[in-house]
Amino acid sequence: MAEYGNIIFMSFFSVILFMGGWVHGFLFFLIKVVFMVFVFVWVRAAFPRYRYDQLMQIGWKLFLPFSFSYVIFTASILYAFDALPF
Repeated sequence: MAEYGNIIFMSFFSVILFMGGWVHGFLFFLIKVVFMVFVFVWVRAAFPRYRYDQLMQIGWKLFLPFSFSYVIFTASILYAFDALPF
């Protein structure tokens, strides 16, 4: 029960932060929330559950190098176009 409550809460939060919130009305907001709940449940059912050691391996060996390379890429693009904020 708490897990589905968390899915609904994260759907509301994701819609507010990343999808424009309730700019176009409350009905459109609820449609986006229902879509996000559907995506959460679909991904949860479609993909296998990882063990903790597998999650740590993905985090350290895949996501961390990708994040660092993305930061370096973004900084180099900003430097090349002289758009650094300082």
